[in-house]
Formats: sequence, C-alpha cells, structure tokens
Amino acid sequence: MRVVKLFLSALLAGVCIGLGGTVFLSLDNKVLGALFFTVGLFTICTMGMHLFTGKVCYVFEKDAAYALDLIPIWVGNLAGTGLLALAERSTRIAPAIVEKAAGLCETKLGDSLGSIFLLAIFCNLLIYIAVEGFNRNSHELGKYLSLFFGVMVFILCGFEHCVANMYYFSVAGMWSGKTLLYLLVMTLGNAVGGVVFPVIRRVITAEAK
Repeated sequence: MRVVKLFLSALLAGVCIGLGGTVFLSLDNKVLGALFFTVGLFTICTMGMHLFTGKVCYVFEKDAAYALDLIPIWVGNLAGTGLLALAERSTRIAPAIVEKAAGLCETKLGDSLGSIFLLAIFCNLLIYIAVEGFNRNSHELGKYLSLFFGVMVFILCGFEHCVANMYYFSVAGMWSGKTLLYLLVMTLGNAVGGVVFPVIRRVITAEAK
C-alpha cells in the first residue's frame, strides 16, 4: 500500500511538471514560459508530492529503502506526464504544443549522449538549490525565490530535466528505443547532479569537525 501511495503522489507530481511544460510550450516569450513553468515545482514542494529529480538529491543521506523508492517515483512521474500529454493531445491546444514539443525533442535527440549527460547534471545542481532553499531557507520569501530562480535558470540555460522531458516526448509522440536511452541518460545525469552539493557539503562538514 505504501508503494501505491508513493506511485500516486509521483503521478500527481508528473502531472504538475507536465502542466508547467504545457504553459512553457504555450508562450512565445521564453522568459515568461520559464517563469510560469515553476508552477510545477511550486505545487510539488508546497503539497509534499514526490518528484524524482528532487528526491534523488538526498539518496546518500537516507537508507536503502529510500533509494528503492526512487523507482516507483520515477515510474509514477512518467505515468503522470504521459497521462496529461495523452489528454492534451485530444484537445484543441494540441496542434500548437505538439509542434513546439516536437522541435524541442528533435534538438534533444540530435544531441550527443555526452552532452545530454552533462546538461542533465547541470540541471539538477539547480534543482537541489531550489529544493534545499525551499526546505531550509529561514526567510519565507527566500523559500519561494529559490524555487523560481532554480527552475527558471535551468530552463533558460537549456539544461535537461528527465521528468520535464518525459512530458515533452509524450506530448510530441516521439517515443522510441533511442528516446528511452536518452531519457535514461538524462535520469542518470540528474541523479549525479543532484548529489554533488550534498556530498561535497558532507565532506566539508566532516573536515570541519
């Protein structure tokens, strides 16, 4: 039952990221699109949902059970983004967002795996900054600014977020063996990027003692 609840929470998180992706695709202004994309992580953090890219940052601070939980979280995120994309493809907004998503996906799939991996690492450096800032910043305004700045910067830089890309691939209808391979590389890159700050901070703290 716990795994089911985890999956459902992750599914809702996937829907939230998909909604952020929808508004990003719907706006011609990239800065505004990046700003409003933040609705996804804002909702997830304030409602306590499970997003792979946020949860993976703390994998070395938790036990083995926590690490195993990342699997249903990833699958739930995939299901949520896929369900939203499937529903949107049946509406009048489909032609515009499908065309734009297809352009994004073609760029991603035309890139090298090495580049994708590095861009995914960079992305989750910012996701950690966003989530950790929300969790630990003592200033109420600072908590939310960390979310907005973290998300906006990774989008404007063109970094790779595996859950956002789950949505883009789904709404564009561009799933294939190659797509899955690229998504797994993005996932690995996000995992590596997410633990960089926690691991280094732990080393610094240990040396200080």
